Amino acid sequence: MSVLPLVFTSGWASGINAYAVVLLFGVFGATGLTDEVPESLQRTDVLVVVGALFVCEAVADKIPYVDSIWDTAHTVIRPVSGAVVAALLAGQSGSLPEIAAGAVGGSTALMSHLVKAGTRMAVNTSPEPFSNIAVSTAEDLGVAGIITFAIFHPLAAAIVAGGLLLLGIVIIVFLAAKIRNFRRRKAERRARRRVAATWPD
Repeated sequence: MSVLPLVFTSGWASGINAYAVVLLFGVFGATGLTDEVPESLQRTDVLVVVGALFVCEAVADKIPYVDSIWDTAHTVIRPVSGAVVAALLAGQSGSLPEIAAGAVGGSTALMSHLVKAGTRMAVNTSPEPFSNIAVSTAEDLGVAGIITFAIFHPLAAAIVAGGLLLLGIVIIVFLAAKIRNFRRRKAERRARRRVAATWPD
């Protein structure tokens, strides 16, 4: 069970930025900073692809409303990535069955992804773009920090990730009204566009 804290932390981080997690693990493994990373994540082609996708996410994640579209598209990708990374880490260590690790990593990634997506909906209610940039940058730095911390102190990092996940859930509960208003306004805009499209010239 020794790999479980790392599996949990990687799952939480994957729900925030799956490409950053794979890229960081791959770089750490390829440079010899850790032997916990499986060879499949250290391959050059994998690092090039996830590096390009990370850049795309870094840009899209900082643009209001584009970030919510990006999050919607990644509702499946992030949990699947979290499950795959977790299973690979478990297989590498041999201390936790891959299926169980995948379930932990995938479910944790899904929960943190939902928290991230919900928070972004609330942030998008603000008319200025700077809050999106600030939140996205904080998320990127948080993922980089906690994955780096997890490599050397997996249990402590898992405790931090668990605390952040619980905090995120509490924040989402408090922001539920803002999220509902956001969705209502989107529906109203779509309705106005449909009316405008069918209105005779």
